[in-house]
Amino acid sequence: MNNLSAMAGERDFLLVGDSKLVSWGNVGAMTDAGVGFIAPLAAARVPAGLFASLDPDAAQPVEYIAQRDAHKPADQRCSYRVLEDTMDLNGPRKRDRGHHLRRILVHSTANATAAANARALKLERTAEELDKLTRTAGTRYYPDADAVNRKITQITRKRKVTAYLPTGVTVHPDTTKPSLAWHFDQQAIDAEAATDGWYALLSNLDPQEADAAEILIRYKGQPAVERRYSEFKGPLAVTPMFLHHNRRIAALITVICLALLIFCLIEREVRRALLPATGLAGFYTCDNRTVRPTGRLIFFALSRIRYLPAHDSQPPQILIPEHIQVHLLELLKIDPAQPRWTTE
Repeated sequence: MNNLSAMAGERDFLLVGDSKLVSWGNVGAMTDAGVGFIAPLAAARVPAGLFASLDPDAAQPVEYIAQRDAHKPADQRCSYRVLEDTMDLNGPRKRDRGHHLRRILVHSTANATAAANARALKLERTAEELDKLTRTAGTRYYPDADAVNRKITQITRKRKVTAYLPTGVTVHPDTTKPSLAWHFDQQAIDAEAATDGWYALLSNLDPQEADAAEILIRYKGQPAVERRYSEFKGPLAVTPMFLHHNRRIAALITVICLALLIFCLIEREVRRALLPATGLAGFYTCDNRTVRPTGRLIFFALSRIRYLPAHDSQPPQILIPEHIQVHLLELLKIDPAQPRWTTE
């Protein structure tokens, strides 16, 4: 363990979290402990009109390719651009010290496209429901103005279009039949569309350590770390345990992290050895689909290997019943005929 510690050396800790990480108390604790962090700024805390005033063309391009776009043509990949300014995070009391943080303003073409498509679909469905309400206003379903207004409120809340949907309900003086008039406020829609694709990140990292583009790239590594959390309760089967001393807690965490390290290294070694291919067939019985090998799949396939100990004059044997197991051992550069424990 001492040799491993010397090889690994000391590394700075970077905490990447969600928007709930950003609070005056948390930021103060991380700053005092010398912990760098990156977290998105909640939309409710973004100043009104900030994103709408930004020009994506004036932002700095980021050389980052999302994994989902790796095999797409260059013109179909999501692109990212960043701008940087600062933000002060003040405490609940006047005497509390404020925190001066870097704010990275990120524009994603994938987010912008998704927001535009979602809004178009939302407007289309809203129009269908309001057209139907216009036709049925005054019938037994919506006999008066109150019933029509209640339905309008229900539609606008469900579709979240209150900000750009002016409506008017009038009642005929003779028949007392209600009628509905509505339209979409294009100016309000355009104002919302100007913010599409933008979001903000906060960080306390030194600018000499990471510029705005580097902060985004580090933030994009969060999903890879989060996927490993699931391995704790999955293949590693880590369950809650009560320990009496802090040193035992530290020892348990060390063992878990070493197991996770081995788990990840085996997955990485198989994927690297497969290149330029990215998938492997044979993991599923009676199913030849090609899948990207994960640590879980690799260990599950190798778990079906059987070891027969030596008996009388028969030497020990390794039984490998499936081709996928042979292929995985070849990718890992393991000779099943020479296991260490059969020669000791």
